[in-house]
Amino acid sequence: MVGVSALALAFFFAFGPKPAMAQIPTSPAEAQRMLEQDPEAVRQAIQQSGLSENEIRSRLRALGYPTDQLDAFLSGEPIDPDAAFTPQTLRALEALGVARQTPDGVALVTVETGMQQRPSAPDSSSQALPIFGLDVFTRASTQFQPLLSGPVPDNYRLGPGDRMVVVLTGDVQLVHEVEVTREGFIVIENVGQIPVANLSMADARALLRSRLARSYSGIERGTVTFNVTIAELRTNQIYVTGEINQPGAYQLSSVATVLNALYAAGGPTRLGNMRRIEVNRRTGERATLDLYPYLLAGDISNDVILEQGDNVHVPLRGRRVQMRGAVVRPAYYELAETGALIDVLRNSGGFAPEASRRRLTIHRVALPTDRGPGLAERQAIDLNLTASADTAAAGYFGGVLIPPVGLQDGDSIVVDSVPDLLDGYYVTIAGRVRSPGEFPWQEGMTVRDLVELARGPTVGADLREAEVSRLPETRQSGQLARSIMVPLDSSYLSQRDAQGLFRGPPGVAFPPPGTAEEFELEPFDQVVIKQQPDFEMPQAVTVTGEVSIPGQYTLLSKSDRVADLVARAGGILNTGYPEGARLFRPLDNLGRIDLNLPTAMQSPASGDNIILQPGDSLHIPQYSPTVTIRGAVNSPVTAQFREDEGLDYYIAAAGGYRSDADEGRVSVRFANGQARTRSKFLFWSSYPTPGPGSEVVVPVEDPDAGIDWGGVLPATISALGTITALIIAVTR
Repeated sequence: MVGVSALALAFFFAFGPKPAMAQIPTSPAEAQRMLEQDPEAVRQAIQQSGLSENEIRSRLRALGYPTDQLDAFLSGEPIDPDAAFTPQTLRALEALGVARQTPDGVALVTVETGMQQRPSAPDSSSQALPIFGLDVFTRASTQFQPLLSGPVPDNYRLGPGDRMVVVLTGDVQLVHEVEVTREGFIVIENVGQIPVANLSMADARALLRSRLARSYSGIERGTVTFNVTIAELRTNQIYVTGEINQPGAYQLSSVATVLNALYAAGGPTRLGNMRRIEVNRRTGERATLDLYPYLLAGDISNDVILEQGDNVHVPLRGRRVQMRGAVVRPAYYELAETGALIDVLRNSGGFAPEASRRRLTIHRVALPTDRGPGLAERQAIDLNLTASADTAAAGYFGGVLIPPVGLQDGDSIVVDSVPDLLDGYYVTIAGRVRSPGEFPWQEGMTVRDLVELARGPTVGADLREAEVSRLPETRQSGQLARSIMVPLDSSYLSQRDAQGLFRGPPGVAFPPPGTAEEFELEPFDQVVIKQQPDFEMPQAVTVTGEVSIPGQYTLLSKSDRVADLVARAGGILNTGYPEGARLFRPLDNLGRIDLNLPTAMQSPASGDNIILQPGDSLHIPQYSPTVTIRGAVNSPVTAQFREDEGLDYYIAAAGGYRSDADEGRVSVRFANGQARTRSKFLFWSSYPTPGPGSEVVVPVEDPDAGIDWGGVLPATISALGTITALIIAVTR
């Protein structure tokens, strides 16, 4: 209970409210009482530990505590001090690393000595490229920390705080759970003290076997089996300093390594050294770690296991260069002591597929000793790369030989890319080919080669000659290009028949194979494969509805008309209504075309007999002796068509106009799609007469529309003038 009270006292000083002098506790019991009066200080301390709720429960389970031991402080509910503050709760806080053992008792790790977010100093170089490896640590979480339970390697060295389990089975059935004391020994009943501090697990196992054999002779005879394991690892306090994102003191497992410490501290800053991480021990021993083998190949063989009180220091960065251009991983790379150009290329992942691999450039700020009168402060070192297939040659990398060039801090290495197609030599093909476009030009390239690259001519290509447009030899007269007609022959066709002859659709005759000489192209030539004169692929039109043979019909000529289509479809059936025929034209999105089919059939030479276009669709509706009346009428209805009746008859059949009807805008849509409204002359109006299959629409009057007197008065005056003139003319 004394240790728990000391823990409470230390906890209060570390995380409790800063009291006035009169409020300083005078005893551990007083500190325990004052701590229970302010349980929110404990909750705040846990929140500032940097551990999530799930991570805390996972660690409690690994340490042998109930996973709900600290739930009172993890939830947002009010804390009951009597239930929350128990000796086991305070020990759990210590096991989590919030507290630590000291020579004077137990003290808690304050927030000021734990993780501290450090602002990263801006890099003086360009921020466009990432620093290689830096993002690995920015995504860190406690998943990168070592497990707190489970088997340990044979080279693990024991220390104060490790809890061991010694098991004897056979003639003797015993289990001893012991802990390494601060003095470095364990105490086993009937055996005594055994010093194990700083012994490896292998050495400790041999020592324990020897000491236990003195008390249990069955071990030597083989009748007693001996085994020792680590039940709980001790926690070491590690310090992480230097160019690190969150410098401070960290409670890490005794099997933690330098990488674990870096992940816990958020990794190096942009100014941190990635090639020489330093480990300084209290004994004066030093070790270093290069992160690049881990970052490049996942090699952790050189990782250093940390000990109590170790200091992991990240110094300022060393020589760093930029790798830009056509490489797999453009970034900043830090140089090793003997870093060379080929090493940086390897670290960047090598040449990208679009890399030129003929040359690269090193941009360098000259050293002060290299500056002087007439000398530039910046230099551009252009290096030629020699192609090679000898993988054993010195400097071989990625199919070329890399010169042995030394690099300086701040160098920028640029690997050129092959130029874009339109930035280099190219030729163009258009017209009747399957894949027109631009293609790279090559020495000796012919028109035939280009046609093959374009996947050959399409049906309807004119293979008598092609037009090649070429840059002019002179531009003095403002000429932009000159045209060259290149003879072709039927061998340019991409398909042959069973006899090996080139075949094409009927059309103009092509010269026989082998009669046209090959024509060599020059850069930027533009080749056009023309279309045969008057060549068109067969096109179709459709007729539906009341005809004898509805369906799709191919246009036989460019002068095929509507009456011809009806005749090819077997004529209109007796049930058809030619006056309601509709013609739709998708060409140019024209839609319905006004058509008078009876006149077109009676007078084929008239303008009503419309010439058909590809894609046209003619529909002959069925005769419907009805008229539909809808809209602002009292009783919308479909009435029987009566040939001698006008619009008023059908409005009356629908019960007449409603009070809100706009009589002046009544429209009639006929069966052929035409729509007509009232026509007016002076003071007289004429309404359209509905036909079979028509639809009468009576719109609703717009209540916001008033009388346009500005238009009515001039029209009235004009009408009166016209009437007066007629009267005068008649009286004369």
